[in-house]
This record gives sequence, structure tokens and C-alpha cells, in this order.
Amino acid sequence: MPVEMGLWRIDGDRPRRLPAATLPSEATLEDFLEQDPSLLGTPLLVIGRQVRTPYGKFIDLLAIDVDGNLHVLELKRDRSPRDVVAQVLDYGSWVTTLTREEVIDLANDHLEAPFEAAFADTFGDSLPDEVNVELQLTVVATELDSSSERIVNYLRDFGVPINAVFFSYLQDEDRHYLARSWLVSREEGPSLAVGSGRKSKRADWNGLDWFVAFGEESGSRNWEDARHYGFISAGGGVWYSRTLRALPLGARVNVHIPESGYVGIGTVIGEAERSDRAKTTIEGEQVLLSDLQLAGRYSHGPGTEQEDDMAEWVVPVRWQTAVPREQAYWTKGMFANQNSACKLRQEFTLERLAEHFGVEDA
Repeated sequence: MPVEMGLWRIDGDRPRRLPAATLPSEATLEDFLEQDPSLLGTPLLVIGRQVRTPYGKFIDLLAIDVDGNLHVLELKRDRSPRDVVAQVLDYGSWVTTLTREEVIDLANDHLEAPFEAAFADTFGDSLPDEVNVELQLTVVATELDSSSERIVNYLRDFGVPINAVFFSYLQDEDRHYLARSWLVSREEGPSLAVGSGRKSKRADWNGLDWFVAFGEESGSRNWEDARHYGFISAGGGVWYSRTLRALPLGARVNVHIPESGYVGIGTVIGEAERSDRAKTTIEGEQVLLSDLQLAGRYSHGPGTEQEDDMAEWVVPVRWQTAVPREQAYWTKGMFANQNSACKLRQEFTLERLAEHFGVEDA
């Protein structure tokens, strides 16, 4: 039977049912979900709205969860149950083919901040090595009819990862409320997975290895400086310096230059300092980096050195191996990330680096 949502206000000893109101449009509900996808009861990051598919159709909302699983959210609007379910299944058939790189590109086109920085800010963790292993299809409606219910339940019986959620818009004098109800509780029944069926895409971390991105764009920093004087750096905004500044003493950093490959492996030997205060050791003496003739600027505009969030930050490193950019190592399938620093969990990358650079594989 169709799902119905009711809400009552208790006035004294007497309950009074709140009257249902009408959303200005289902586009308003789409706005609500994009602004706060937690309305669905699961922490999500919306990475696309009106996402164009290769078939000329548009997915209302595409989101990702903390495990890197994609969620297709399609509003029922005024379509028939058969039409909206067929549409969401069609979208799902395409979304399951998206690679990690394609998901990142799609998200970067939609988000104001870099995707992996937005992911870390939303979930407090880095993007898993593997994404889009599982998929969830969700029909979103302001009301649910018996035909939609029958179709969704029938598909679920065959293992299709589909559900339906409907929102009631209720009014209490000058106040408005949004109430949510799922057709099938997500705690009910077996896990419905598309793909390998693996429950976790996040490998155990060895407690030692970190990935570090060393960008050389616009002359802000130079790898030969870092290789010669023993440091890594990042900055120009809190998004870029925050993770680098969190590197612990003793961390093993695997340094990657975007669009080139891995160029160095070393151990963090000191805490992060702003570039105007950072020092290096030359012939047994501590020398300010800012007193040296460096190829990179390590600055992001006049006055930014005094602003912690905008400054360039430097972390001292003892290199186990460090090669010129021209000798950077890369092979297909290795891990790369847009964050300045994150835990390196991917065994494939660690094994390739250990073999190539001749360092111990932790």
C-alpha cells in the first residue's frame, strides 16, 4: 500500500494533525537535497546536478558516500512509475562504468573546491583508493503510489540496489516542515551491491606511508630546491596546507609531482614551518631557506607570508631516495591524489615504489 506520512502537534491534551502543504516545485526539493543531502539520512556529498549522460539524458543528482559508493538520486516529478524507474535504471547502467578518474573529473566540474579536498572536508577522511564499486539508485518523490511501490519491491527481490524515498511538506501556521520516509528501511534485507560485492574499498593503512603532492605550477615551488635542501612544501590556502601541516614526525612521504610521477621517498624529521621561518642544515649549520637563492618563490603574493592560511608551509625531510623530475616514476594504476598529503594505503603503489626505488616495503 502507498506510504503515507502524518504529523500531529499536541495542543494541551488534544492532538492536531498538521495539514499537508505543497512544495513550490520538485526543483525546490532538488535544491534542498543538493544543499543538504543528509536529508536522506546518510552523509553524502553531491558531486553533480543535472549530469549529462552519453545518451542525452540528465541525472537529477549524483552523490558519493564515505566509502566511495555513488548514489543516483532521481526525482519522480510528474512521470509514471514505469518511466521514472526505467530512467533511473538506465542512469545506473551508465554510472557503474565510471572510472575513478572520470568520477573525479565530473565532481571537479560541479564543486567549487577541489573534489578530494571537499571529500575530506565532508567525511573527515581521504577518498578511497577504489570508488564506484557499489551503487545505490534512489527514486525521490513527494508522494508514492502503489504502482511505484510494487515495481521497486519487485526489482529489489532480484538484487537491484534501488529504493524509494518520499518527502511530505507540512505546514504549522507560519512554520514549514519536511518529513521523510523510506519505502524499505536500508537495514532490511541483504546488502545489494553492484560490482565485486566487496564491503570495503579502503585498505588497511600500514601506519607509516603518506602520499605527498608536490605541485610546481606557476613557479611557486621547485622540486630541485626540495631535493637538494631536504623539504616538501604546500600552501596558498588552507585547502592546500592543512594536510601537509598534519604530517607526523617519522612519517615516510612518497612524493608525487602531478602529471609526472613519483620522484622521492623520505622521512619527516621536523614540524611544519612557514616558508619565511623554515630552516635547512648546510654543513652542520641551520640556515633560513629564505636566505638561499632558490628557484621557487614559496610565496603567494605580497603579505601572504604573514597569513598562516595563505602562506607556503615547509616540512623538513631526510631523503632515502630523490630523483630529478625527468626521472619520475609512474605506471598505470598507481595512486594519485589532489590533496597535498594523505595516507597512502594502496598496496599496488607501495609495492611498485619499493621495487623501483629499492626501499623497504612496509
